[in-house]
Amino acid sequence: METIHERRIDILKSKMNQLFEDQKNVHVLYSYNEMENYIKQVLSYIQDGIMAGDYVILVENDRIYPIILKELSTRLTKDQMELLHFVNNFDFYCSSGSYHPPAIEEYFNKTVQPYVENKISFRSWAHVEWATLEGPLHIIEEFERTVDKAVNLLSFPLICAYKGERMPDYLKTILLETHPYILEDDDITICEQYLSSSLK
Repeated sequence: METIHERRIDILKSKMNQLFEDQKNVHVLYSYNEMENYIKQVLSYIQDGIMAGDYVILVENDRIYPIILKELSTRLTKDQMELLHFVNNFDFYCSSGSYHPPAIEEYFNKTVQPYVENKISFRSWAHVEWATLEGPLHIIEEFERTVDKAVNLLSFPLICAYKGERMPDYLKTILLETHPYILEDDDITICEQYLSSSLK
């Protein structure tokens, strides 16, 4: 028999899949605390994307990636696994040696270029780990605003995952103002702060 939690997860998956079907340009903030929930969400996102025929660009650290890969290999065929494209998140965010938005943007553009040029449907999941990065928070705001524009321009779904306990209030405010949707462990909602900041 299905538990209430499992039922909520099914409803969330259905809601997210409908959202991605209705509009491709979906930029989502996911603030997580429990690693177990994080793994469940990322697995569900990748699996649903691949089942929908999308390529999935996973920007993840090299500690968590093998866990995700191992679990996915029990759920997907070898051919389906070919649709997953792994990018090391440290390389992605620090490709220039330090956190530098133009370098990240260039790395991102290079990563998505083949999909865009060949009109291949894709979605992305980015595990953002600012704790390892040196840099003022206004740079994060600049970067997230650039990413939000890219999501709208290139029309693809993107979930940005941040560890909740590592987010000071000022960063939370920035993130809420730059992400139109918020993913929680059992719901996805429209972000009011994003709407009001875009009206400024």
